[in-house]
Amino acid sequence: MTDTEGESAAWSFPAVPGSVRSARHAVRDALHHWGMADAVGDVAVLLVSELVTNSLRHASGPIGVRVVRPCPGGRAPGTVPDALPGTGPAGPRGLLVEVSDPVPDPPTERSAGPDDETGRGLRLMACSARRWGTRHGKSGKTVWFELPLPG
Repeated sequence: MTDTEGESAAWSFPAVPGSVRSARHAVRDALHHWGMADAVGDVAVLLVSELVTNSLRHASGPIGVRVVRPCPGGRAPGTVPDALPGTGPAGPRGLLVEVSDPVPDPPTERSAGPDDETGRGLRLMACSARRWGTRHGKSGKTVWFELPLPG
């Protein structure tokens, strides 16, 4: 993990089932350290769990997770990708969460039936996040979402 005293925290997890739990704990711990767990902790952890699970189903390489908190005094270099809509010199307006994996194909939203065990993650993210999207990286993709903060 990177330093949670800064504006972001990041982790890399192997593509193994235990990584979902590790990612949830890492994100919750960072949000708790930043005093944001009560505001967005449960939703952030749920969505990270969904996205890391999706990555595990399709990727065999490392899975990256990064959380970026809003910067009131301006954006620290390299903390918020310029390509994200709604981010500018002040950085994200809410909590930004990114999950990256080495598979370049973007996720596909599916319709899940009442008895299906999969297929709800992206719909859940679309309903819970202020906004979300994907972007291609040098190797693979990043799925990101932004959660609004109270106040």
